[in-house]
Amino acid sequence: MTEEKRSRRKKQRFLAVLVTDLVLACAILVTGTLLLVRWYRETHRPDLSELVAPDWYKQEFLTFNPYSRPGTKREKINNIVVHYVANPGTTAMQNRSYFENLAHQSSGKKVSASSHYIIGIDGEILQLIPLDEVAYANYPRNEDTVSIECCHPDSTGEFTEETKEALVKLTAWLCGELDLTERDVIRHYDVSGKNCPKYYVEQEDAWEELLKDIKKKRKES
Repeated sequence: MTEEKRSRRKKQRFLAVLVTDLVLACAILVTGTLLLVRWYRETHRPDLSELVAPDWYKQEFLTFNPYSRPGTKREKINNIVVHYVANPGTTAMQNRSYFENLAHQSSGKKVSASSHYIIGIDGEILQLIPLDEVAYANYPRNEDTVSIECCHPDSTGEFTEETKEALVKLTAWLCGELDLTERDVIRHYDVSGKNCPKYYVEQEDAWEELLKDIKKKRKES
């Protein structure tokens, strides 16, 4: 073997070791960063019971009952989950009434359902359950998520401009209060695989535009 070949092989081995070390260092750095972020979130979680609702939405809390407001307390929120009501043309208050009436079930198979918020076709926002309590919309993630049900005018499930504007405003505010970002805003589909919110599952571009609007609003706040 010539001296030139030996030198070339040494360089190749050196480069291979260098690349391996760099990959390992990057992996350690990424892992360390993720652990640091996780630690920060765990130690800097807001006290959900002390969050003050803004004056641009209404609190219309459900009465305590086993089927829509069990009163189960929780201490953390990791995601905000967007739904559609799947009942075209209904109002926010009509959907609230549905959840409220679940308390009066007396026979047959019992239904459990509820949401923290409902946004109407006209942009009205109702809060049905405090953020420090569990709602039933996001199984199996009820314990660490906020649920937002959105009304819609027709069977496509597309939100009106008023509903979208209110959704962006609400999610941006929640992100600020809960130390989250638009990356933590997800669809019901992303939790359970259900086709909900229908239009924004079937139209990925529309969902991405919503997330961009939330990001912009969050940075403006």
